[in-house]
Amino acid sequence: MLAIVTLPEFADLTVPVNEPTLTSNKNVLYVYVAELDVFDAESKEKDLKQLQTKRRRLFFDIETSPNIGLFWEAGYKKNIDYTNIIKERAIICICWKWEDDKEISFAHWDSKQDDKKLLQEFIKVANQADELVGHNGIKFDLAWIRTRCLFHGIEMFPNYKTIDTLTISRSKFKFNSNRLNYIAGYLGIGQKIKTDYNLWKDIVLHKDKKSLEKMIKYCQMDVKLLEDVYKKLSGHIEPKTHFGVKFGQDKGSCAECGSDDLRIKMRRITATGIKKIQYQCFTCGKYNTKTDK
Repeated sequence: MLAIVTLPEFADLTVPVNEPTLTSNKNVLYVYVAELDVFDAESKEKDLKQLQTKRRRLFFDIETSPNIGLFWEAGYKKNIDYTNIIKERAIICICWKWEDDKEISFAHWDSKQDDKKLLQEFIKVANQADELVGHNGIKFDLAWIRTRCLFHGIEMFPNYKTIDTLTISRSKFKFNSNRLNYIAGYLGIGQKIKTDYNLWKDIVLHKDKKSLEKMIKYCQMDVKLLEDVYKKLSGHIEPKTHFGVKFGQDKGSCAECGSDDLRIKMRRITATGIKKIQYQCFTCGKYNTKTDK
């Protein structure tokens, strides 16, 4: 019989005095196998999926309608005052998905082009999220949502923990364009669904249902590209939430997934004398930095 053991198990074995003392015991041959520092991709992927079920990171995007108004003439740099507006712009649809879920949910305005119910539905979802991820999500999507919620008297949190891939692309990279479509194409992820302004006109002016369905698919594709772009950029994004602590681990665990399978990659000292450790998590692969006390 052959028994393979690790070092702790081998140390606890009781080997009879009269038997060969290194590895044998009558009918059992003990073989010590060293525990190697190897990245087991299959088991780590399984561990990561289990950890990710607890993380609530929400990817979202909105599509909006234009204002409808009266004006005397069209042209470049023409000044159209807000008093010319006869119908205020609104949110046509919102699409969202939880990280690593396949389903992309959506809500759209009603037959009267009122966006109140879609906002109420989305806010319930957003309030469950640890983090919201958008492309220009802070200055555009969330600003729009907040403005329309204020109009309808819908209560929402004054602040959400938000990751903006547009801000990250501008501050840490040098892309020729920071548009989501360009970055996704540059990274070989995919492209947005092609459309033009006529789609908006068909929805807003003619209330065309097929055009609305196409708009929703367009928005859903944007959410899919958003998540894929985020994952490509994630190695350069500082954590906004310590998910290790959220999952019941201590602060020394990985901030991204909560694993304690960490490897020190670099030590450095700041100008103020603070010691910093950069480490990599061998479960999710993410790099993080913490203070060495």
